[in-house]
Amino acid sequence: MTATIERGSATAPVKPSADAPAKSTRPRRRGGFLGSTNGKKAVMAVTGAVMVLFLVGHMAGNLKSFFGAESFNSYAAFLRTMGEPILPHRTLLTVVEIGLVVAVGLHMWAAISLARRARKARPVRYAARRRSRANGYAVHTMRYGGVVIVLFVVYHLLDLTFGAANPAGAGSTPYERLVEGFAPSRWWVTLFYVFAVVMVGLHLRHGLWSAFQTLGLASRRGYRSLRAAATGLSALLVVGFLAVPVAVAVGVIK
Repeated sequence: MTATIERGSATAPVKPSADAPAKSTRPRRRGGFLGSTNGKKAVMAVTGAVMVLFLVGHMAGNLKSFFGAESFNSYAAFLRTMGEPILPHRTLLTVVEIGLVVAVGLHMWAAISLARRARKARPVRYAARRRSRANGYAVHTMRYGGVVIVLFVVYHLLDLTFGAANPAGAGSTPYERLVEGFAPSRWWVTLFYVFAVVMVGLHLRHGLWSAFQTLGLASRRGYRSLRAAATGLSALLVVGFLAVPVAVAVGVIK
């Protein structure tokens, strides 16, 4: 009887004293807000918005090629002389380029970090396919489309910006590089451009909708409107960017 009582009293719960500090069971975050999932999603949303603004401005500048060589070359010269004579030549353009590179780098860092975190949270795949086809399509579009876009940007810079991969050469004018770059004989370049721009549109559409959700804007009331806005802006950019190379390929711009 005594042993039973002693065993019971030994296993009875002991109340902590009032002076003892309470131990928190919540795990501590590493890296603060930016180290959290919501922080990384916010980084993707903000950097994505920066890139969207760049795409809109870049598309508007490209469309100046429809007004002739003088208009397009003047636009290209303006980009390099912004801020003169207060600032040295090409200063503002360099700042914009650095800011864009930083935005792209942060965007990729956040995307890779979120993908790794998702894999760690679910190291073993489900036996049954629980994800919908639409969700799987979006994931593949963002993943492989991002790789295509990066390769396209590298070639695009070598072709039309630096002229290293352009038949007109580095010493030609921007309009000459544009016309020679998408000449009918270089149909494969135009085809690659079309494919990459379509990937940009799909990537942008999904990214815009994800940004709306991350920023808390995708409520039930505005669901359809925001969906339509993401689709409409993506389609507008795709059409605007494809108009120029297609016009060069068919001889409208020459």
